[in-house]
Amino acid sequence: MDSLVSTEWLARELGSGDIRIVDASYHLGSAGRDAAADYAAGHIPGAVFLSLGTLVDAASPVENTVPPADFFAARVGDLGIGANDRIVLYDDSAIRSAARAWYLFHLFGARKVAILDGGLGKWNAEGRPLASGVEHVTPRHFAALPAPGRLRSKADVLDNIASKAEQLVDARGAARFTGEEADPRPGIDLGHIPGACNVSFGLLYNPDGTFKDKAGLEAAFASAGIDLARPIITSCGSGVTACVLAFALHQLGKNDVALYDGSWTEWGGDPATPKALG
Repeated sequence: MDSLVSTEWLARELGSGDIRIVDASYHLGSAGRDAAADYAAGHIPGAVFLSLGTLVDAASPVENTVPPADFFAARVGDLGIGANDRIVLYDDSAIRSAARAWYLFHLFGARKVAILDGGLGKWNAEGRPLASGVEHVTPRHFAALPAPGRLRSKADVLDNIASKAEQLVDARGAARFTGEEADPRPGIDLGHIPGACNVSFGLLYNPDGTFKDKAGLEAAFASAGIDLARPIITSCGSGVTACVLAFALHQLGKNDVALYDGSWTEWGGDPATPKALG
């Protein structure tokens, strides 16, 4: 299974014994949407609801941080998912949250994980079937085996400003990156991490919500001055759309990519960290 699958492919595979379909929709508060209610109203047949917004480290002072391995394992095991299943993730979210789920599954040891290209929007546009309610599944054991080197802390990023060992790429919109637009979270400074480049995650998609082809993805990173031969740290507002960058880079065969999980929420909320504008 490729890491990006089409709606046609998934329609053919519906009902396969080793396929686990997961609705990974997550919305910002400003969207005014309830992902769980939307799932219950209509989802791809057989899909379970991940509740990505609660799949976090509740003890962290920073929102959306990666959950402990045992918590992740328990959640996905309860959803009937095993590490050897073929896992297909989709969303119906403006922030393309399936990529965050993809990063978490990879981080915790699953290897046969794909994103549905175009998500639920494309599935619906093609008139494909939906189910309602909640799917009933048999819990399974998911052995979470955290992959080393896939996360960066604030201290790591501070060190990297001086060492420049890794390129830092910020997935936020250009206006928030430059500081022309305020952060939607209160108490967060303007700007970006010094030395960071900006590739807004929306630049990686076609108008129909599918990912651009490899040439289009390469062009998006090249236009921001990113050298694909060097390692990368991705960042964003709270660690969600940064995973879109990581997935796109994976599509280009690049896997020396780490996530700054605290992202701008942590960095911009700390008055001691350096910030850049423009």
